Amino acid sequence: MLIRVGFSADPDDAFMYWGVASGTVDARGYEFEPVIEDIQTLNEWALEGRLEVTAMSLATFPRVSDRYVLLPHGASLGSGYGPVVVAPEELSLDDLRVTTIAVPGELTTAYMVLRMVLGGDFPHIVLPFDEILPAVARGEAAAGLLIHEGQLTYRDTGLVKCIDLGEWWLLETGLPLPLGVNTIRSDLGEQAMRDVSEILRESIDAALEHREPALQYALGFGRGMDAERGDKFIGMYVNELTRDFGDEGREAVRELLARAGHAADVQFVG
Repeated sequence: MLIRVGFSADPDDAFMYWGVASGTVDARGYEFEPVIEDIQTLNEWALEGRLEVTAMSLATFPRVSDRYVLLPHGASLGSGYGPVVVAPEELSLDDLRVTTIAVPGELTTAYMVLRMVLGGDFPHIVLPFDEILPAVARGEAAAGLLIHEGQLTYRDTGLVKCIDLGEWWLLETGLPLPLGVNTIRSDLGEQAMRDVSEILRESIDAALEHREPALQYALGFGRGMDAERGDKFIGMYVNELTRDFGDEGREAVRELLARAGHAADVQFVG
C-alpha cells in the first residue's frame, strides 16, 4: 500500500521522517512517499483528503475531522514559546490591531491564535511562510507572523519581537501550545492506521537515537540554518510531547479548539 506522507519543509518535520527516509525503520511492506509542501498548501490539500498521512495545522483539523484522525505523535507543541510577531520596532497589542500583518495562511494555527490575542479580525496579507521575514526586513510588510525557523533567525535582520504566541498561551492556560499535528486518513482502515502509526512513531524514536545523521538530513530543509540553530529548533519541537501527546497534550488540543469555537470530536489513533 502506498502511503504518501505530507510534511512541511522545515527541519523538525524532516527530522522526524528520517527513520523512514533512511530505511532505519522497517516499513512492514508499506511504500512510503514523502510529499513536502508549505503548511498552508498541506492544509488546503487536507480539505480535499489528498494524502494518506499529512501534517496540518491544528486549526484546520476540525474541518477535516470526518476524514482524518489525529496520530498520537509527531505534533509540534511549544511550552512557553511558539510563533512570533515581529516588526522593525516594538508594537503594542493596540498597535498590532491596526497594523497590516503578513501571515502564513488563514488556515494556520498561528493565525487562529493571533486572532485570539488581538480579539478578532485584524488587517493582514497572506504570504508563503518563508517570504514573511524578508518582506518585513525590506519594509514591504509592517509586521509579520513567523513560524518555523524564523522564530530563531529574525534578530539577524534587526527586527524585534512584539509578541510570542506560545508565551501568551502558557500564561493564559498553563498549557503548551499545539501548532501542527500529524493525521492519517480514516478510510485506510483500522489495521493500516495502527501499522502506519507505529512505523512513524519508530521513525521519530530512530531520529532521536541517531541524532547526528538525522540532524544532517533535517538541515537540508532549513534554508541555510546552521547546525547549532537547527539542533536548537529541533529540540524545541521534537520533544516528549512529540513522541506522544500524553494527557497534557491532549488537554491542550481540546482547550485550544474549544477556545476557538470548534466542536470537533477529537479522535486519536490507538
